[in-house]
This record gives sequence, structure tokens and C-alpha cells, in this order.
Amino acid sequence: MERLRDLAATSAVLERAKGAVMALTGCSPDAAAEELQRRAEAGRRTLLEECWITLGSLLPPDGPAVERRRGRSSHGAVPTSRGPADDGTGALGLLGGALARAATPHDLAGCLLERLPAEVGADAVVIYARRPAGGLELIGHAGVDDTLTARWRQVPPLSGTAALDALRSGEPRWLEDVETDRRRYLLIEDPPGRWRSRAWLPLPADGDSPDACLGILRTRTGPFPARVREQLLAAARLCAGRLRALETRPRPVGGSAAAAVQSVFDALPGAAMLLTPLSAGPGEVEDYRIDAATRQAADLVGGSHADLVGRRLRECCAALTDEPLWRGFARALSGSEPFESEPFAHQVVVDGAAELSVHSVRAARLGEGLIVTWVRHGSSDRQRQRLADVQRLGNLGWASWNLVTGEASWSSEVFALFGREPASGPVGLGGLADLALPEDVPALADALDRLLAEARPFDVPFRVRTSGGLRHLRLVAEVVPDHHGTPAEVHGVVQDLTVQRSAELALVESERAILTQHDVLRAERTLAARLQHALLPLPTSPARLAGLRVEVAYLPAQSGIHVGGDWFSTLELPEGDALFVVGDVAGHGIDAVATMAQLRFTAKGMVITGSSLTGALARLNTLLLHSRDTHGTATMVLARYSPGERRLVWAQAGHPPPLLLRDGRASYLDRPRGMLLGATASPVFEEAECLLRPGDRVVLYTDGLVERPGEGLDRGLERLAEAVVAHRADHPGSLAPLLDAVLEGEDRDDVCVLDIRVPAEPADPAARG
Repeated sequence: MERLRDLAATSAVLERAKGAVMALTGCSPDAAAEELQRRAEAGRRTLLEECWITLGSLLPPDGPAVERRRGRSSHGAVPTSRGPADDGTGALGLLGGALARAATPHDLAGCLLERLPAEVGADAVVIYARRPAGGLELIGHAGVDDTLTARWRQVPPLSGTAALDALRSGEPRWLEDVETDRRRYLLIEDPPGRWRSRAWLPLPADGDSPDACLGILRTRTGPFPARVREQLLAAARLCAGRLRALETRPRPVGGSAAAAVQSVFDALPGAAMLLTPLSAGPGEVEDYRIDAATRQAADLVGGSHADLVGRRLRECCAALTDEPLWRGFARALSGSEPFESEPFAHQVVVDGAAELSVHSVRAARLGEGLIVTWVRHGSSDRQRQRLADVQRLGNLGWASWNLVTGEASWSSEVFALFGREPASGPVGLGGLADLALPEDVPALADALDRLLAEARPFDVPFRVRTSGGLRHLRLVAEVVPDHHGTPAEVHGVVQDLTVQRSAELALVESERAILTQHDVLRAERTLAARLQHALLPLPTSPARLAGLRVEVAYLPAQSGIHVGGDWFSTLELPEGDALFVVGDVAGHGIDAVATMAQLRFTAKGMVITGSSLTGALARLNTLLLHSRDTHGTATMVLARYSPGERRLVWAQAGHPPPLLLRDGRASYLDRPRGMLLGATASPVFEEAECLLRPGDRVVLYTDGLVERPGEGLDRGLERLAEAVVAHRADHPGSLAPLLDAVLEGEDRDDVCVLDIRVPAEPADPAARG
């Protein structure tokens, strides 16, 4: 059993040592085992001893881990589980074995994030490679989101970057206090403040200065203990060996099509690439391999063509992996027409400085691959023109003030907005408030003071007096600090809001006028309602006229603020007959009420004095045509009932016909000829008559009872007839349910109704006996 335990421990140590050798050299497992055996024989040591020596070399020779390794058992076995006494070499051996299986820098970063000891506290891992132009390129990452990778994929060769500082000095940089570190370095982060501590470790290279840097990002605050630093330095040495193995890229074979294209590219100006599609499945392109590139194409991505050849397009040219370009490449590869992209912005490193320029891409098929060419547009002139157009069309301009030198810079549009000659030069930040109207100076000056004292952005409206008149301006400004956090510049935008402000003021005046008019109309409605109530009092109970029972209902409109011109009149004539009138004056308000009163009293007077119904209508028509105080037009029904013969004679002027309910059936009386009052100077009016029977019911009404928006008049008349049949109650107050059934809660005009009932004959006393 003791021998079996020793054998198991030996096997575990051997596998860890093999993983370390594989990570450092990039060799195969068999070659790693042979290398360990060769070293053991050369040093006259056992294989187990050589394995522990190899694992021990991963940590600094003077570290505390060496002393702990000396205390292992005589059999060479070590504890198989991590504990407080574990020196970390076992974990590093496992890490080395895992790194040996990493196929890409992304795999390398993911393996590190997964396998680093928990006490390290790593929350993200990034790997940057130094480009020949001097900047950095993100080649591997784990634990960071797409926003950070997109924003920090390319880092220009700027001073004050911790990763570049570590590469240039060859020494690690331990950033353990984010507030202090932010004053020294440009921190790679998104969002700001997420990574509270970080370590940048240069990856050793064979005989040269480091060309890759490992970043360990942590959300925790605090230092990296000595033990954690040893572990991270050892992990960096493991990553360096594996990364060197990954950097061997395939080169085109001499005499191949790629080599021929490359020879042509070497003699051509311009930016071009030869791409070979890499398939992820049938008919699906996962990526493209760069098999040839011109020197200018390499300049676009920050390197030489030797750095590009053999690499994948997604890895080094993120700008060409946007969805529209990717789909265009697929169309060109399918054999259709060459693809030409829309212009897009692309950042290029020129002489160590990042410069934004505008390019477009053209892709054409060549054999099984694509020839991709870049066209750089004259972006500077076009961008300046676009900026000028934006300022002109938006009535705005930019301005900046250097707080160190005191210099100010204005665009031409700002001079025009302030009405200031460009020859006079821009105004400094301190004198800017003096350009405003006196009453606006305090607010603008206070905002400027708070901007400089508290670095608080502001958005302040103010007014200036120019030769063209008063202008309403708006200033939006912010402070731009230097790398120490000290305010260095103020950037601002001045916008002309004169048109908008004038429109706002006009709108306010219009609202005031509307409110005033609303009050006037409300007062008019109150007056009209009082006048209508005085001129048209409603009876509180059914009336008895010429042996008939008459019930009246008047409902004002549900919407609007005007009073309508609907009206009724009932009168018992001297000879015992009864006169019934229902009318509707066009319009609303006091004029309509006045016209209603004039027609109501005039019609009654004419009939009382002996005029016929048609004669009264003709005279009323003449009255509307020639009276300056009338409201224009009106409709009317005049009906005269003779009780002796139960005869109802009626005439109408453009009004709906009366409804007759007899023996449970409803029908409308045939309308005689009659024109709307006030419509023509020569109307024709005719009379019609109807002999009523005991129990009959006649309903006179205005059009508000049967008319609805978007509905024909026939449907309203049909609805009224159905409701009258359904509501045949004879008791007082039965008119209200009928109106509720007809109107159904709809918005409507004024409604006036006369419900006329002929009493039923009393039953025969003999029949009762």
C-alpha cells in the first residue's frame, strides 16, 4: 500500500511537471516527458526529483516556497489537497498542464481566470501584445464585457499607460489604490471605477524585451500580498512559454497563389489584402485568413504586413467585422458583383498618434478568396464642411477656453451668434457674462463660477443685444481635466434659440387669449342659459290642452359651452283648439336664443290672430330673411288640434315628421312640402291632416333626438320608432325612460320633445256589469 501511494504521488507530480514544460516550450506531452528524463539523467537525479526541481523553478529561488518544499516526505510525496501549508506549486503545475491545451490567446486568458488560486481574487484577465508601431492590441481576454473590448482593443502608444509602462521597463506594475493610480496612469476600464486594483505583468521573451503584457483585474480594493505576487509572476512565466508557441503563424508556401499575390502587393501602392475564407460549416464562413497584405494595409491596423499574414481577420481588423461589411464579403464571395461599402470612420495610428479618418472597402472574388482594398477619403475637408453645415443648420457653434494659457477659440458661427466681428477675436471666459443683457448677467456669471470651482457642467439660457436685434442664446459647457484631474480646458456649445423662444412666447400669448375667450364664452353661456330659461320655462307636470295630455322634455347638449336654439310652444286657442310648435334655430349662444324667442312669440301671435299654419311659416321665413338681428335659418313644425273632430292639421319647414303610435304600432306622418326657414325668398308650404283616435300618441321632436355623427337619419328615425313601441307606459313621467333608450348616453345636440296623448274612451258600464 505504501508503494502504491508513492506511485500515485509520483504520477501526479510527473503530470504537473510535464504540463509546466509544455507551457514553457510549447512541446508535446511525450516530448515533455523525454525532456524531464534527459534532465534527470544529466543531473544524476531521479525523475521525481527532477519533477520537483522543475516545479520549484516556477517560483523565485529565494521565496518562502523553497523552504516549504524542503520539508516534503522521504518518499517524495506531497499532500494531495491544498491546505494552509500548500506552497502553490501544485496549482501551478495543474495550471501549466491546462495552459498547454490552450489553442488561442483567448483560451489562455480564460484558462488563467479559471485556474488561478482563489486567494489571487482575479475577476478578469486581459492579454495585450505590443505592435511594431508602438501601441498595444488586445489579443486575449476573459471576464470583461464587449463594451470594454471594443473600446480598448487598440491602445495608442501614449504615455501614462500602465501596461505600456510595464513592457518598457520589464517590471510588473501593481496598481492597488484606484484613486492614486488614476492620477498616474490612463486606466483601462469600462465603466470607470469597476476595477479597484490590478496587476500588469510583462511576459518574458527569449533574449528580447517583453512584447506581451498580462493584466489581472480585480474588483476588490487592497494590495497584492507577497505570496499572491509570487504566484502571479510564476503564472506569467507559464503564459509566456505557451504564448510564444501560439505566435507561430502559417506563411504562404513559395510558388503558391498567395505568394504570387504578395509579390504583386509589394509593388503596388494602396491598402489591399488577400483573404481566404475559413468555414465553420457548410455554406457558413466563420472568419477569413489574411494570406497577403500590402504595407499600407498593415499601417491601417498598426503593424507590418508580416504581422498580418497568417492571422485571422477578426483578430486584427475589428473594423471589417461589422455586420454590413461581413454580409458584403459573403455576397462578393458567392460570385456576384463586387461589394463596395458605405464610407465609415476608422482610427489609424500615424507616427505614434491616433488619427480618425474615413474609409470605404471594396471586395472582389479571386479564385476561392477575396481581394479587399481600402480607399481612404479626403476626410479632413469633408468633416470640416460637415461640421460647418451642422453649425449653420443647427444655429450653433463651438467654443473652447484654455485655462492654463488663457487662450480662447471660437468657431465662425459663434462670432455670428454674438454679433461680434471675427477680427475682434474671441472673448475670454471671464468676460463672457458681460456680453449678456444686464438682467441675465448674474445667472450666467454664477454658472461660470460653479463650472470652474466645482467642475460642474451647466446649461444656461441668456440674451444678447446685436445689430440684428435681441437674440436668445443657450450656452452648454463642461470642464476637461488633465491627467492629474486639474481643470485644463472648458469646452462649450452656443446655440441660437431665438426662433424657438419667439414661438414659445407666441404660444403663451395664444394660450392667454384662449383662456380669455374661454371665460367670455362661459359668461355668454351663463347669460344665454338664464335668458333661455326665462323665455322658455319648462312645466313641472303634464299639461291639459283641448282634452289632450301634453308632456314636455328639454335636454341641453352634452358637449360644448354654448346654449342651443331648440324650443317648443303649447297654447290653447280662443276657439278651444290647441296649438303645438317645435322648432330648432341653427347655431348656439345668445344670437340663437334671441332668434328662438322671436320665432316662438311671433308664431303664437300669428296663429292667435287668425293666420293659417302655412301663412305663419311664410311670414316667419320673411322675418328671418329681412331681419338683421336673426341668426340665419331655422326648422319648425306647426300643428293645430281641433278636439271636436279630433283632427290634427300640421305644416313643417325642413323639420322631421311627427311620430304616431296607434294600436301598438309606430309610423311617421307623411310630410307635406316645406322649405327650411331663411333659405329662400319664395318657399312653398303645404298642410297635412290626421284624424286621431282615442289612445293615439303623437310625438313632436327636434333633430337632436334622431341624429348621430356618422349615421344616416333613417337609422335614427327607426331607433325612435322602436323605442316608442317598447315604452308605451301612460303614467306621467314615462317620457324620461323613452329618451334614455333613444339617446343611449351618446354625445348629442339639444333635444326638445312634445309627447301628445289622446285619452282612451272610458269602458261601457254595461260591459262592466
